[in-house]
Amino acid sequence: MAVQYLAANRFGLGRRFDDPAIGDPKAWLNRQLGDYDPAPAALAGLAGRAAIATAYVEYREDRQAMRRAAAAETPMSEEEKGMDPELRRLSRSAIRRHYVEASAARLAAAVATPTPFSERLVHFWANHFAVSADKQTVIGFVGNYENEAIRPHIMGKFADLLIAAVKHPAMLLYLDQAQSFGPDSPFATRVRNRGNRQAPGLNENLAREILELHTLGVRTGYTQADVTAFAKALTGLTVAGLGRGAGQRLMPADAEPGATVFIAPLHEPGAQTVLGRRYDAAGAAQAEAILRDLAVHPATARHIATKLARHFTADDPPAALVDRLAADFLKSGGDLTSLYRTVVASPEPWDAAPTLFKSPWDWTVSMLRALKVPAFGPKQNVVALFTQLGQPVWRPGSPAGYDDKVATWAGSAGLMQRVELASRIAGRIGDRVDARQLAPLVLADALTPQTAEAIARADSPGQGIAMLFASPSFLRR
Repeated sequence: MAVQYLAANRFGLGRRFDDPAIGDPKAWLNRQLGDYDPAPAALAGLAGRAAIATAYVEYREDRQAMRRAAAAETPMSEEEKGMDPELRRLSRSAIRRHYVEASAARLAAAVATPTPFSERLVHFWANHFAVSADKQTVIGFVGNYENEAIRPHIMGKFADLLIAAVKHPAMLLYLDQAQSFGPDSPFATRVRNRGNRQAPGLNENLAREILELHTLGVRTGYTQADVTAFAKALTGLTVAGLGRGAGQRLMPADAEPGATVFIAPLHEPGAQTVLGRRYDAAGAAQAEAILRDLAVHPATARHIATKLARHFTADDPPAALVDRLAADFLKSGGDLTSLYRTVVASPEPWDAAPTLFKSPWDWTVSMLRALKVPAFGPKQNVVALFTQLGQPVWRPGSPAGYDDKVATWAGSAGLMQRVELASRIAGRIGDRVDARQLAPLVLADALTPQTAEAIARADSPGQGIAMLFASPSFLRR
């Protein structure tokens, strides 16, 4: 079996041009778990939550100013006519800039990382707890979400990762939790008693997706009553500094913009029963208690085990590996590093040939890691690149994330996009890289005689590079 290639590509993100020989593949992977840096240098200059939240407030204020000017009987001055649209564009671009910069930093971190196995796990968990940047209130926060909620927790307990993901502004905004109010909360009761408008209501989106996607999985015995009770327990969680809504009016004066806060008057009072267990804790502690129990539930163990096994073996993962991972999850209380070590130690990920298909993200990262010369110009738009390849960064369009199956990425149209990009990169590189020397490094024991011969017979160095990156071996992991 092609164990060197599997270690570098199924578990990692591809060999870098300057990587030393792997040696013992399993020891190489396990070392990376200890060497993982959750805050790589490539991410250092990115904006924090407060700056992102401020960009949203400025954008909203500019839009409101434009509406007021349009509705006023007094016509705008020429200066105002020219200024307001520009202010609006600047505000919008400030929000989008956070997304574009974070996307580029994510790619840079993946290309440079000395711990590609750990970096793959960051991407895996960000997709498991997916938010999507096609929602305007989310787009500025998605990079910060991965960097603050996912990265620091992938080597700890699943419960801590779950809670960090659920409580981040990106998740609260994406699944509308920031606009969810307890039906009998003090705030809703006060609104009803005024009798002048309908009281704000409960939103069950976050509760449902936590149960269905993040923890237990579908058809695992939870009911609609469980969803509703859990949604009530989650009420009170919202995001500070976004400048509108009932939650903002009740916000503590010292709440930093972009921070997740709990506002007691929005929380549904009383005990809640979820999966047959009664939770009497008051306030924010109630939802956290439910989350911690869900995090170690046997159904959660099997759900996470199945997704990990699929990611490292096949669309239909071996039952023995799923059972082994689920048992480890329950025994360790959801210790994620223990799970990763079990995956590495198991025979199943190493038994199969590289039949998993690289996603556009995986393929591009592995290609860039292999090259010692820049593949793109300094103004390359990373967002546009991955949109063209069919996997927009942090934009799966659904809380289910991107599908992790071969058929999702193996279509002919997607393959043609990769061939075209490989050809463009080869044209840019010219004769600065020799594919005949590069192929044994990046394909290692997966380099077939047919691929080696095709590269050797290429009409030009650039054609050889294009053939390498579009080869069946390089496309798979």
